[in-house]
Amino acid sequence: MGISNHELHREFPQYSDLIDELKSNDPRFGDQFKQYAELDQEIEGLEKRDSPIGDDKLHRMKQKRAHLKDQLYQALVQNGGGA
Repeated sequence: MGISNHELHREFPQYSDLIDELKSNDPRFGDQFKQYAELDQEIEGLEKRDSPIGDDKLHRMKQKRAHLKDQLYQALVQNGGGA
């Protein structure tokens, strides 16, 4: 299984400055960003170590990460005027 980096600045480079701005000025975005980053690091760590974790649990973690990324993307689009 390939391990890819899902850091938000890499996922949405066109919104890099806006991500930094919203992290500092929007508490909800900041909280979601923190949750996303922590979950992404946890998933990446599990994949790198090939840690024993059930496929179902890893799948749920990845689904949650995708859901958070969708929410963060929507906030970026709303605050940045679209892609």
